[in-house]
Amino acid sequence: MASDTPAEIYLASHSPRRRELLQQIGLAYTPLDVAVDETYDEYESSEVFVIRLALAKARAGWAQVADTAPMPVLGADTVVVLDDRVLGKPEGRAEAMAMLHALSGNEHQVLTGVALVDDREATRLSVNRVRFRELTEADIERYWASGEPMGKAGAYAIQGRGGVFCEHLEGSYSGVMGLPLFETSDLLDEFAIDYRRHW
Repeated sequence: MASDTPAEIYLASHSPRRRELLQQIGLAYTPLDVAVDETYDEYESSEVFVIRLALAKARAGWAQVADTAPMPVLGADTVVVLDDRVLGKPEGRAEAMAMLHALSGNEHQVLTGVALVDDREATRLSVNRVRFRELTEADIERYWASGEPMGKAGAYAIQGRGGVFCEHLEGSYSGVMGLPLFETSDLLDEFAIDYRRHW
């Protein structure tokens, strides 16, 4: 974080959106580069899956810094769920196009798990509902050409051009972006991290 404020947590995420959201609430952080297995187990629920990945990322980050710094590590993960099917990040054009066709005119869930880890562990879950308008073939083709679908759960970004597809949202906008600020602040309060003093 570009700030004179000393970091208060580590962030185990590559997501620029999560970094922006932490900056939005005035929380100073130090990013960590972590890699975890994100394979979905078809026998676990999407809620369990997203919490498991958030916790795995936070634990992987804590393993890197536990001996050198007294700050906790924040991890998060987001999935899109349509008709009980988890839509992760598309691996190419065909998969992204298929996801967008499936989301067109339908309601889906966006689940984001958040975990904070040091010698303790705590998690939160944000469950949100989003309804897409009907998308034309031209909508989908142009959206793919924009480059935005790659690297996004469900092949769209609500904070980007994909926001024009979202007819209705029930829940947390920041949760759909990838870091629910209400649940995150609740975790920070539990760990006595007083980010509000910078306001």
